[in-house]
Amino acid sequence: MNAEGKFLMKHKLEGLESPVVVVLWSPDDRQVITCGENEVIKRWDVGSGDFVQSYEKDGVGSVSCGWFHDGSGIIGAMEARRIYLWNLDGKWVISVGREQREISFFDRETGRVENVIQEKDMITSFSLSKDNKHLLIDLITQKIHAWSIEGEPFRYLRLEGHKRSRFIIRSCFGGYGEIFMASGSEDSQVYIWRAGGEPSCRVLSGHSGAVNCVSWNPTDIHMLASASDDRTIRIWGLDDKDAACDDDARW
Repeated sequence: MNAEGKFLMKHKLEGLESPVVVVLWSPDDRQVITCGENEVIKRWDVGSGDFVQSYEKDGVGSVSCGWFHDGSGIIGAMEARRIYLWNLDGKWVISVGREQREISFFDRETGRVENVIQEKDMITSFSLSKDNKHLLIDLITQKIHAWSIEGEPFRYLRLEGHKRSRFIIRSCFGGYGEIFMASGSEDSQVYIWRAGGEPSCRVLSGHSGAVNCVSWNPTDIHMLASASDDRTIRIWGLDDKDAACDDDARW
């Protein structure tokens, strides 16, 4: 916008071969990503207007794209019924396979498969820890599996207690050292577990509809948000920050 209050075109991003259906700013507003049918995901520098990098797999176009919440990676939903996660500076790429029962880890430079996690049941969503060492996998069978993905992958926790029969319910890591795991639930509650395998150590009530998604605050480890079909987002905080899962802890 100039001194007269008029909008002026700052840059024209060129080099796209197909219609663009998504353009998204990065969390620090310094870059944008674009994607569309029969088009790869592309990252652009806003200050200069220069093309930075493209993200593609299997020669298929993208359906949708997004940023990691901290701007450190790219998420792409592709036409081949796969979802990929790229780290901007790392080598790992994660994808959900066509049958939605496996997650493959690729070397970004060579494209070779490094590891594969296979589940017996359909995968509905997954969440990666901040240190890229752990993965939460939500299954259609109303279970959540926690995997260690540093080295040879292995499952170390199976979480149960939440309800899922019709909707996609998403879970996440959080808390100090990300030793806690949280999930929404169709019974209108938020479930929290602590690494160790015991039953859910905390159930948060307050919503009047299915809780579809939970998100742990990236800077305040004692706070998380939940989104529900009741058209509200609730922010939960811990009164006693030393007793996250004690019997008398108050959220």
